[in-house]
Amino acid sequence: MTTTDGVQTDGMRATGVHPPAPRRVHPAWWVAGVTFLALVGAAAFRAVPGVLIDPLHAEFGWSVATVSGAVAVNMALYGLTAPFAAALMERFGIRRIVVSALLVVAVGSGLTVFMTASWQLVLLWGVLVGIGTGSMALSLVATVTGRWFVARRGLVSGVLTAGGATGQLIFLPVVAAVNQRWGWRPAALGTTAAALVVVPLVAWLLRDRPRDVGAVPYGGTAADDRDPVRTGAARTAARGLLDAARTRIFWFLAVAFMICGASTNGLVQPHFIPAAHEHGLPVTTAAGLLAVVGLFDIAGTICSGWLTDRVDPRLLLLAYYLLRGLSLFLLPSLFAPGVHASMLAFIVFYGLDWVATVPPTLALCREYFGVRAPVVFGWVFASHQVGSALAAWGGGVIRDVTGSYDPAWYAAGALCLLAAALSISIRLLPGGPSEPEDGELTGLPPTPVQAAATQTHGVRP
Repeated sequence: MTTTDGVQTDGMRATGVHPPAPRRVHPAWWVAGVTFLALVGAAAFRAVPGVLIDPLHAEFGWSVATVSGAVAVNMALYGLTAPFAAALMERFGIRRIVVSALLVVAVGSGLTVFMTASWQLVLLWGVLVGIGTGSMALSLVATVTGRWFVARRGLVSGVLTAGGATGQLIFLPVVAAVNQRWGWRPAALGTTAAALVVVPLVAWLLRDRPRDVGAVPYGGTAADDRDPVRTGAARTAARGLLDAARTRIFWFLAVAFMICGASTNGLVQPHFIPAAHEHGLPVTTAAGLLAVVGLFDIAGTICSGWLTDRVDPRLLLLAYYLLRGLSLFLLPSLFAPGVHASMLAFIVFYGLDWVATVPPTLALCREYFGVRAPVVFGWVFASHQVGSALAAWGGGVIRDVTGSYDPAWYAAGALCLLAAALSISIRLLPGGPSEPEDGELTGLPPTPVQAAATQTHGVRP
């Protein structure tokens, strides 16, 4: 007798062989869960700079521009490491890279308690922590969702993105409270502990591919679990950039995402607290407001992922950047000694919009670049962090030169309007990107555009 699933039940009874018990939870969700925790753990340190700018200035006499310079190095390396980390994950596996990255973050954060000179700040905050956190940046999100999910990719991208962005904001009030009571060194050591706690979970639960646990990608088939690329990581990352840079879609996405970084991680995250404090708001209260941004970021990013599965991602980007720009124009008038309704409205909106741009941007990378998307998105994310670095340093310079953060908020608002224009212009590009003819040198399969050209016109991908 055969069931509706095609299972030969009589034969199984006769031979004593029983069908395997169905999985209650697909292993892809366990992988997504531990990835979320890893991103939160790595994000703990990223809560530190905004709170500790003033304490470092008070203890060492370093200017805001000097401390902001270290933050800028961190953000730049955080982004520039991402495409190479994506290629390294293809070469050595996700688990090895994530464990190594968490350990580097812990070392860089822990050694800050011994620093006595500004170059040590740049080395530890900037270089070590930047490389470590960059190895678990959004390219990790792209790699995990690309390997483990076919269905619900947009939703999972939103959830994992919220883990990285929300972790750093939720840690803010904790870091601020520890700094206020015990000083900045225990606060830095606390972020070291947060990274170390996650390491055993990653080593235990994180797996590289569905086939490693005898499964297929969620919502997909065995054919969707493609073989890893075994070429050199640096070569794969470099060729990914060279090929993508020949397309207009890459530059539209990269410039818009650079502005995204400048208007969030670069400017608001490190400079909102000192700017609010200058207007009479206590540091712990300002840190609490940024924590609220983190809470609403969870809802906003998950909702954006859900919408990305259903709505044209280019239209979503248009709305996100346009509204963000308008809110930044209003921000200077909202600072006050106390928290009022208009500031709370700004905080709620900025939380919903903080990294809502990630799922639609990642979706456009997948649409135009296919299985190359993790590496290409790594470079798009690198532009995000270059924008963050420039804004972090530029915000400090503007404050030192003009005595106010107001020009920085206005400049960021204007840039967001430019990003909105770039996003809607993507829709006007005819037929997607034109791909280079030497695509086989990347060691990666052809993009969907190349494959279609091969089938219809006989063009070699």
